[in-house]
Amino acid sequence: MHVDDEKLVELGMDAPKKGQILLLACGALAHEVIALKELNGWDHLDLHCLPAKLHNTPDQIPDAVESAVRARNGAYAQVYVLYADCGTGGLLQARCAELGVEMLEGPHCYSFFEGNQAFEARDEMTAFYLTDFLVKQFDAFVTKPLGLDRFPELRDMYFGNYEKLVYQAQVDDPALTEKAKAHAEALGLAFERRFTGFGDLEVALSRL
Repeated sequence: MHVDDEKLVELGMDAPKKGQILLLACGALAHEVIALKELNGWDHLDLHCLPAKLHNTPDQIPDAVESAVRARNGAYAQVYVLYADCGTGGLLQARCAELGVEMLEGPHCYSFFEGNQAFEARDEMTAFYLTDFLVKQFDAFVTKPLGLDRFPELRDMYFGNYEKLVYQAQVDDPALTEKAKAHAEALGLAFERRFTGFGDLEVALSRL
């Protein structure tokens, strides 16, 4: 199944059932969630994606999640929020608690893809991370928002304190690895690839 990364839309919402579980997800996780659903035959999980661009405005995530949860109140047996804290400073966790819904554990997707415990143990303060999604959407989520396409001289201001780019690969795709290497070179950073697979995302979904 192909999903257009630039047009992440509502998925699997045609006929919600009382016994179904709704996954309310960041659009950047669409490919991974669909892959896990198909791999494991998790037909009881429906997926609705919020725009991936919220990644750049984390203060808007709690309100967006609440609106989506309330719009589907009563249509599902359970709603599970596929966001980590994602820069909300604990506000998303508090909002989910108010709504009575569970969410992913961890500070951000880089952590839960690697495994929250493993990521915390690394304590990498000078690493810049990319997932499969961000490798593919690098210009939309890194280059253009930071103005590097217009003012390349800003690169060292933004990335001067980083030492390496870590590509956390969810799938084994040589073409994506080459793209990630090119992004690291463009940012003037050393390159490291880690195959993480789906990490704690798969663990969380398997418990539903």
